[in-house]
Amino acid sequence: MTTQAPEHRYLQVARTLRKEIVDGVYPVGSQLPTEHELCERFAVSRYTVREALRRLRDDNLVSSRPRTGTLVVPRPSSSSYAQDVMSINDLLAFASGAQFEIESNAMVTIDAELAGDTGLGIGEQWLAVRGYRRDAETDTPICRTEYYINRAFAAVGRMLHRHTGPIFPLIEDLYGVSITEVHQEITAIGLPPELAGLLKTPTGAPALQMQRTYTTSDGEVAQVTVNTHPAATYRHSMTMRRVKDQP
Repeated sequence: MTTQAPEHRYLQVARTLRKEIVDGVYPVGSQLPTEHELCERFAVSRYTVREALRRLRDDNLVSSRPRTGTLVVPRPSSSSYAQDVMSINDLLAFASGAQFEIESNAMVTIDAELAGDTGLGIGEQWLAVRGYRRDAETDTPICRTEYYINRAFAAVGRMLHRHTGPIFPLIEDLYGVSITEVHQEITAIGLPPELAGLLKTPTGAPALQMQRTYTTSDGEVAQVTVNTHPAATYRHSMTMRRVKDQP
């Protein structure tokens, strides 16, 4: 494990442990080493280890309880997406609920059509990762997913062949940046023939196309995601509360 700035060491620890969980070194149901053991292994402070474990909990990879340690947990899955997003952490947990099957992973130049779908600039180069999310239990396609990743962070593409969860936590951990804002737009469309067949839905059936733009604390767009869900298998819900006027 290479050493970077001290404030980023917890990201290195989290990245190493995440890879070991994905690779099966720590399978579902197993226990991670104790905080003391991790401190000795990585030669870091207990604070650093706790921040690394917090990252893994935010990724829904582990759970921690007093006196039981830190356990590797299975990710939730559902054949029907029901979303009630209140924070970026909630969004992360929601995006972890289905397996992502990659069809293509390559740099593309944004043309006029893609610019309209993503809001990105014509002529810019972005890493395009395209595929489908499937229900883990039934293997049923849930939605079409397209990721467009800023070329400054394109190295994450090499880590995706065994990664099924959301991508933006990898960007955060690899580059030490923080996603602080996610802008979402939802559009009603009719499914085109190429998507309808693969999603096992009639051509022209109603669908929801959801575009999310992920922005870092520096104001840089790190990722744009376009998800297309058949309307029959997707429900979007939101809870709003009245804020009391300040005196």
